[in-house]
This record gives sequence, C-alpha cells and structure tokens, in this order.
Amino acid sequence: MASTSSLALSQALLARAISHHGSDQRGSLPAFSGLKSTGSRASASSRRRIAQSMNKNRSLRPLVRAAAVETVEPTTDSSIVDKSVNSIRFLAIDAVEKANSGHPGLPMGCAPMAHILYDEVMRYNPKNPYWFNRDRFVLSAGHGCMLLYALLHLAGYDSVQEEDLKQFRQLGSKTPGHPENFETPGIEVTTGPLGQGIANAVGLALAEKHLAARFNKPDAEVVDHYTYAILGDGCQMEGISNEACSLAGHWGLGKLIAFYDDNHISIDGDTEIAFTENVDQRFEALGWHVIWVKNGNTGYDEIRAAIKEAKAVTDKPTLIKVTTTIGYGSPNKANSYSVHGAALGEKEVEATRNNLGWPYEPFQVPDDVKSHWSRHTPEGATLESDWSAKFAAYEKKYPEEAAELKSIITGELPAGWEKALPTYTPESPGDATRNLSQQCLNALAKVIPGFLGGSADLASSNMTLLKAFGDFQKATPEERNLRFGVREHGMGAISNGIALHSPGLIPYCATFFVFTDYMRGAMRISALSEAGVIYVMTHDSIGLGEDGPTHQPIEHIASFRAMPNTLMFRPADGNETAGAYKIAVTKRKTPSILALSRQKLPQLPGTSIEGVEKGGYTISDDSSGNKPDVILIGTGSELEIAAQAAEVLRKEGKTVRVVSFVCWELFDEQSDEYKESVLPSDVSARVSIEAASTFGWGKIVGGKGKSIGINSFGASAPAPLLYKEFGITVEAVVDAAKSFF
Repeated sequence: MASTSSLALSQALLARAISHHGSDQRGSLPAFSGLKSTGSRASASSRRRIAQSMNKNRSLRPLVRAAAVETVEPTTDSSIVDKSVNSIRFLAIDAVEKANSGHPGLPMGCAPMAHILYDEVMRYNPKNPYWFNRDRFVLSAGHGCMLLYALLHLAGYDSVQEEDLKQFRQLGSKTPGHPENFETPGIEVTTGPLGQGIANAVGLALAEKHLAARFNKPDAEVVDHYTYAILGDGCQMEGISNEACSLAGHWGLGKLIAFYDDNHISIDGDTEIAFTENVDQRFEALGWHVIWVKNGNTGYDEIRAAIKEAKAVTDKPTLIKVTTTIGYGSPNKANSYSVHGAALGEKEVEATRNNLGWPYEPFQVPDDVKSHWSRHTPEGATLESDWSAKFAAYEKKYPEEAAELKSIITGELPAGWEKALPTYTPESPGDATRNLSQQCLNALAKVIPGFLGGSADLASSNMTLLKAFGDFQKATPEERNLRFGVREHGMGAISNGIALHSPGLIPYCATFFVFTDYMRGAMRISALSEAGVIYVMTHDSIGLGEDGPTHQPIEHIASFRAMPNTLMFRPADGNETAGAYKIAVTKRKTPSILALSRQKLPQLPGTSIEGVEKGGYTISDDSSGNKPDVILIGTGSELEIAAQAAEVLRKEGKTVRVVSFVCWELFDEQSDEYKESVLPSDVSARVSIEAASTFGWGKIVGGKGKSIGINSFGASAPAPLLYKEFGITVEAVVDAAKSFF
C-alpha cells in the first residue's frame, strides 16, 4: 500500500473495487440506506514450509492451477503494503501478549490476504456496519479473531478503538476471545466452534443469490455483494464444513469466495498426524473452483490475481488455497503449534520485532498506515450513498418489489401478517401438529416476503414444503423451498447465516426432533448469536411408534429448555401451533424450536394463540378463589391426557385446573402476579405429564408435586401400546392426583 493518491491496484486486477475510490466527502444519504448506522523476507523455516507444501501438492497440478500473476505495475507502493500487513501482525501480537491469552499465529500468517481483502477489494462502510449491500466477511477460524479486530480498527470501525484492542479478552470488552456479532459491530456472525463460520458464509451467500434473483432488474441491480471467508485446517476437518460446502457447490454460489489458510499446523502439531486428504480435489468434487496461491506470506500479486480469477467464475464458489506460515516472522516459533494458541512471550515478541524490522511501540500504528486506511471512511459513505440513490430510483420504478425488499432489509413485518395464521375450534378435525404446522408455514409464506426454509431430506414427513413456491436451486434461486439433503448440522448453520444476513429473512429448517443431536452445535450458535431461526422438529416423542428408541426423543426437550436464549415450544393442537409460530416470527433475536407430533391430536377446548404468548396458561378450571384441589399440567400430546384426567376427577367431586405449559421460557418472562394466577403457591397438589424426561419439572410442580414422564429410552411398537407401557395414561394422572387427597 502507498499514499492515498496511489491506493488502487491496476484496473486489470480490481476494477470493481477501485471504481468506488476517489471521493472524500460524505454525501447526504437518502432517508433509506439499508439499515441504521450504529513483508519482509521470508525466514528459512517459512521458505522450507512453502517448499514442502509445493512438493506435497505436485500431484494436483493439472487439476488445481496456481493463481496466474498478471504482469502489471502495481499502483500501490509495496513498502506501504508491507508496513500495513505488519501493522496487522503486531496489533495481534501485542493484544495477545497484553492479555497473555489468545492465538497470534493465524493473524501473523493470514495478514497479507486479509489486508488485500479489507483494503483493496471489499466494499463496506465502516461508519455503518449494517449497510445492506456491503460485502460480508466471515472468519471461520474464529480463534484468530485479533486478525479481524485489527482490520476493523484500521478500517475505521467505531466498535474497535485502540483501547478496545488493549482490552482483548477482558470482561465487557468489544474484543472477546472469539468473534461475536452481538458484541462488536462489523462482525457478521459468531464463530469459534470450527466449521460453523464457513457454513454461515454459505447461508450469507445463499441469501445474496436469492435476493438478487428476486429483486434485481435488467436496469437496476440493487442486490450485489460478495461473501468472503477465511477457514483453516481445523474447519476443513470438521464434518459441518463438508456438508455446507457440498451444498454451496450444488447451489452454484458464485459470489462465495473462501480462503483456505493452508499452514498445516493444528494444536497437536503438524496436520500430517491426522489430516492428509487432498482438500483441493475434494472441493473440486464438491463443485468448487479451486486456486492455489503458493506464497501467502509475501505473494501479494498472487493473492490479487486469485481474487480476480475467483470473481470471474460466476457459476460456482471458489476456494483459494493460500499456503502460509503460521506465526510468520517469529524467528523461533513460526511454523509450529506453539504459536497457535499462546502468547509469544516477551523475548520472542522482541525477536519478532527485530526480525520484521518493526521499531514501533505496542499497539502503535504508523502514521502513514493510518493515513492510507483513513480513506475507507469517505469511500464507504460514498458507496452507501450511491447505493441509496440507486435504491430510491428502483423504488420509484418498482414500488411493489421495493416494498418487499425494504421489509427484508429492515425487518419490519407487513401490517396484519399475523391474521394469516389459521385458527381452530374444538369442532375442527383433529390432526398431527406437524400437519397443522404445514398450514401455518404456507400461510406465513404468503404474507412475509423473507420467509423461506426447508428440511434435511424429510420434507414429506416434516410437512415443510411451501406449496406456492418451487425449489431454490442453481437455476432457480428465486424460489423459497430449500433442499438441504441429509445434512442436519450444515442445515442449522446455513440457516444461521441466512437469518444474520438481513433482519427480515426468517429461515426455518426441519428434521426429526431426535436428530437435533446432529445439529446441536449450530442450534447453540443460533441462541448465542441471536439468530432467530425457526426449528421445525417433528416426531417429538414415543408417539412416533414403531421406529423405536433410535428415533424417539427422551432427553431432548429438557436439554433445550436448559439452553439460554432459546424458546422450546411443544404445542398441543392447531391454536397452540399457530401461537408458537406467531411468537417465533416476532422473536428475531431468539431461535424457536417447535416439537411436533406425528400422531393425530384433537383440537382442545380452551387453547388459544394468545395463551401461547404467556408460555403457560389455564385451559380449563372449575375451581373458585384460585384454590383448585389439584393442578394438572401437560404439554403437546399429553395435554389431552391431562384434560381427560381432569374430567375423571371432577366427576368424583374434585376441583381441577388444567394448565398448558407450551413454552417454559415465555412463562418465566411473565409477572409474578400472572404466575401466581396460574400456579398459586398455596396449591402444592400438582401433577405434570410429558412423554419425555422428567428432568426440570421439579421447579414447576414443586417439592410435593409429581411428574409423570419417561426416564429411559423408548421401544419399538405402535404408539398406543407404548403410551400404556410407559405409563403415559389418564389412569396414571388420576392416581397421582388422588395421592394428594
């Protein structure tokens, strides 16, 4: 990099990026602008590392080309590029050293590719991290987050000031130990568990392709941005990355460009001990374009040429394998596991400063580097202003499409959308809640522009097909049915990416409830990163019958009730299913899980959409003075059993309250007065029934209450026999209630 006057590369390399350079003034933005503002020489060990990698991969040569370096005169002074790259390295080194905790190796090795991305290629507005048409970047190898914090700091994001860098990994800082989108504006998704990030990136790229296909016009391109990611060997080893990248290739996500940090080092040492597959050929088989940058340490032009080539390939995603040296510049720790996850130490920091010729104090960014990067603030404002003007013209010419797109961008739901949800009476035909769920899904898709989703190869069983729409495929990206195949983990993480792309994108994904075991990692990240994914989980209990214990969830409901920022719904009928969807759609920062039945259930008297909003509510009560003889509490298919047991007890002269506990988390949010009106503290005679683990029910029924459930695995048999075998019966509830009298 050089002075501002020579900031751009040749048009032959980066025409798209430099077309926006030049303006120093922030023009006044139209009312709607997307969203609110809120190398020195390589060491001998490094050179050996490059040579080893080249020899190892020689067999790939006709299959995977190295990036072709164009013979152009760079307009950016290479000395400022070196200085900028080293600024990134030493900000990372200094922050990790001050915290005495962190991962300096990745930032030191990836600084060149990251610098070129953020300084020369990507389009963003640092003063409005939420501008809709920005390019997205995902650091899938989230442990190297000081790389990202350094980039945000240099680029002028208000969220990462020098003091924030000094507070790396400290309580309450904007620079936590892994990137957190809810903590630091400029971070797109929360990464750390390896492989999640690249799968999120697939979701982000899917969202761009879908919205571009729906809303762009021949004379107006209002959706046009790239998704970039950096992933490492650890991400490549995790199965989720293969699931997601397989789908990315199948879908032809041409604006997804992933950089593979090929440094061959993981925590346990050289990857030769456990990871020797041919990644290049695997990705080619997945349908990706693959490029190899042999010298990721100082080969700036190779990196630039690879990005240019990747952008020219529009029908498939691109993997740019960049061979780097982890901990580049450290004389004694580079190319070793010791630089992966620990501070260098005072002596090695000093040796690295000497080795790279870095005379600056900790956290000091040279003035010429600051000056060079400062242009991103006015340029970013101009990018957003230009896009806003383009959208304003689009809005005049295509008002209906613009209104839909604006809803997706802002998250503002259409007025009266909830009226589309079906309602039921006790006279309505009984049905499995999975079928009632499909009625809700199809009703919502008609009125919410950003509603889309699909199943992990179980659409016909989960009942998740949107009948008014076709399949999102490579040739039909405007459609809204997503076919994930048997890839539950990838499905969940891709859905997170979709949800975090734009506030008005509301993804749902589906499988059998028991198979949440395959996707729990992604579901936890949904909760942590405030991604309001709707998880449609059918076959919710032993009620699924003959498939047996491998498919019958037992502990699952309790485990998700224990997960923070998660709504665990188990609706009993049509009204409760509709009520669960109403809440799930509005809770954009909280994922919702709907556990739905395979078996047919009646439409119960007393259930309501409004009741679901309270989490727990009374569906029938013949007592007075808030003093029933006994309170029977049920969820899902067992609420019917509780209601039937109440009728038996009432015939015997007892006053009985029946309570639906459809969502514990929502009940916990209610006032003490409301809770007392449902579960009066003076009434200790309480019985719960749920065809699942009884774990946790003690806080609902109290120390003297009784919980009926299943604390063992299920069995293979018809559902009615299983309910009798495991004691999930009216008789069991009646007997438990009578024990209080």
